[in-house]
Amino acid sequence: MSQPRVFPRSGFEILDSSERFEEEFFPSYAKECYYPVHIGEVFNSQYQVVTKLGFGSSSTVWLCRDLHNERYLVLKVHVQTRQQLPEVQISKHLKAIHDIHGGEKYVRLVLDSFEIPGPHGVHQCLLYQPTGIDMRDFIHCLEDIQPNNILLGIDDESILLDMQEDEISNPAPRKQLSDRTVYATRAMPLTGGEPILADLGEARIAEGKKTGLIMPDVYRAPEVMLGMDWDSKVDIWALGQTAWTLFEEGHLFKNRTLADDTDHARRFAEMISLLGPPPVEFLRRSKESLKFWDENGNWRGSVEIPEQSLESRESRLAADNKTRFLEFLRKALCWTPEERPTAKELLMDEWLRGDDHLIMTDGIGNCTQNQDDMSL
Repeated sequence: MSQPRVFPRSGFEILDSSERFEEEFFPSYAKECYYPVHIGEVFNSQYQVVTKLGFGSSSTVWLCRDLHNERYLVLKVHVQTRQQLPEVQISKHLKAIHDIHGGEKYVRLVLDSFEIPGPHGVHQCLLYQPTGIDMRDFIHCLEDIQPNNILLGIDDESILLDMQEDEISNPAPRKQLSDRTVYATRAMPLTGGEPILADLGEARIAEGKKTGLIMPDVYRAPEVMLGMDWDSKVDIWALGQTAWTLFEEGHLFKNRTLADDTDHARRFAEMISLLGPPPVEFLRRSKESLKFWDENGNWRGSVEIPEQSLESRESRLAADNKTRFLEFLRKALCWTPEERPTAKELLMDEWLRGDDHLIMTDGIGNCTQNQDDMSL
């Protein structure tokens, strides 16, 4: 077992204790809910906190050193709760099917979990393999806006040792309070690993139809907005929007919140302007739709439909590339869930695969590869 490192107790910038900082900016922030992590602290007699990597409305995230196994891990310390975190269940489920799935290396799963007592309750801790910066921050370096749940892998783990040594020689600024210290996040260096999907805290195991709210407001599918039953096709809708966010400068829908009926009307008006009106048969699945459409599917919402189209909004492509991209989006962003393609079908899409990976059929439904393409 390695001995814990000693981290500086002085020589760092002291921030104004009266000013909000890091996780304190969240409107729902309550210090009693957060565990007061200290750099240098050892969790579970094994994991020493090295530096702060980030924060959210329900957790803080830290780089730690596994003293038993001489490796670095990411430690997520959740706000106090006695309920098992959904991400643990989702990770167990995905690990159990990895032999069939085959894509586990592109998803960041929970390696281990444990509980710790805090001053005001119990906190659940999750451990992950370290990853690099998220795509939003990566592309921000290139003056763009991107999602933050797609991380870059780490191809050289020496950067983690460098981060630990930097915390010792150049300790992060912090705000010191009577019962806790709020540290500044230390940015991850740029890395060149493959992308990894992270943060499965709101994921669901969806076998058959489900009900209830799911998905962030900005990516929420229409069937969820209208209180209908939903299934895995909500992921196809979200994939279409994510493709736009990755490829364009911002989100597809400008209205990002869905707090009340007016917000819903704004979003539906945007959807109509970009995707056309929804089928009447789809609207008749929900009484909620009568708030925004009449029984014949005519719009009667309180918000005017904007003058725009996918073609007018897309400005980075031209000619056939633009046509194929928008065809891909319209497949994924179909009002009726059953008409959206499966993930496997989208994988064969001409735009997604690119000019060098065109898929042809042999006339009887079997896919064949372009003779110039030896990667399939």
